[in-house]
Amino acid sequence: MMRLGVIGYGFRISLMIREMEAFFPGLQVAAVTDVDPDRVRHRMGPLAAAKWDPRFYAQADDMLESEALDAVLIGTRCSLHAEMAVKVLARGIPLFLEKPVATQMADWTRLHEAARQSASPVVVSFPLRMSGIVQLVKEIVDSGKIGTVEHVQAVNNVPYGGVYFHDWYRDEQETGGLFLQKATHDFDYIHHIIGGTPVRIGAMTSKRVFRGDKPAGLRCSACKEANCAERVTADDSGSGIQDYCCFARDTGNEDSGSAMLMYDSGMHVSYSQNFFARRGAARRGARLLGYKGTLEFDFYTQTVRVDLHHTPQVETYQLEAKGRHFGGDAALACHFVERLAGQAAAGPDLEAGLRSALICLKARESAETSAFLEIEPVTLAMNGEPAPS
Repeated sequence: MMRLGVIGYGFRISLMIREMEAFFPGLQVAAVTDVDPDRVRHRMGPLAAAKWDPRFYAQADDMLESEALDAVLIGTRCSLHAEMAVKVLARGIPLFLEKPVATQMADWTRLHEAARQSASPVVVSFPLRMSGIVQLVKEIVDSGKIGTVEHVQAVNNVPYGGVYFHDWYRDEQETGGLFLQKATHDFDYIHHIIGGTPVRIGAMTSKRVFRGDKPAGLRCSACKEANCAERVTADDSGSGIQDYCCFARDTGNEDSGSAMLMYDSGMHVSYSQNFFARRGAARRGARLLGYKGTLEFDFYTQTVRVDLHHTPQVETYQLEAKGRHFGGDAALACHFVERLAGQAAAGPDLEAGLRSALICLKARESAETSAFLEIEPVTLAMNGEPAPS
């Protein structure tokens, strides 16, 4: 039996619990802190709700003080991730933490300090780095086939970007902006592949598409423009997607952003994301260039191509990914279960979560101030020894 406590039983964390249960059928959601217990039971489904019969709490502190838990999962709205994580870290309980680990610099600082004082094993929800295609890319890069990576060109053209303007994500106070929502994954998998230390960033954002003068609070269901390409239908809303107007005055978030990230070696990463590409224009992946060759991969097509620079040779790989996040969710769930059993190798820990969040926070600040910013090294070492995470 593995007794789990959940703080914020959101849609995303409910999916990860299902993935974890596939690897450990003895898992039990023993306790839940959430403002809406009925919605939680609905998300669990009648069989799981009856089998687990969790106790519900209004406050996380009450749950953490009352329950004997093997691990805690945090799936609240993003603005609460750091605050709730600090509570868990103070008690030394193993933790699964949704990204981004913080949305404001003050929260990031508190979480960083709490992590330095805690012995809690932590897994941060970075499934892309766990996907088969990233593992293959890392294997090729580590082999030295393309030489040392000297330049990275990364892109994320999001085909489902409307969710960041229709749903609760449209509130920038909750999301922290779209670097923290999307680029946090990309910066993490890039760092996982190339290593090194990020030291400086310059970024910019724009909002050219999802803006307008429609009334604040307008919903698609009340709008007369039936031919709007971004209209959320009854079928969409039935799956849980909200239908706020993308072109209303209260629509938050940038709809594209770019960043230049320099590492201590002098190598730099160019990264660009946008949220109005659709259908076949979807792209997510990167080109990694070394002196010996160039490797390019794309999550959507699940292809990897290696062009060798000094011989007429091209290598191509075609993968097949099943499941969410291109198979990364299942691998991440397995990693967490193995981590609790003391069997897992290194993975997306809290240091990785803090590093990625810091890069994104600095990117947001850079875009706001039109200035390149230094990125401080992220370490959880205490007295010369690394803190377990």
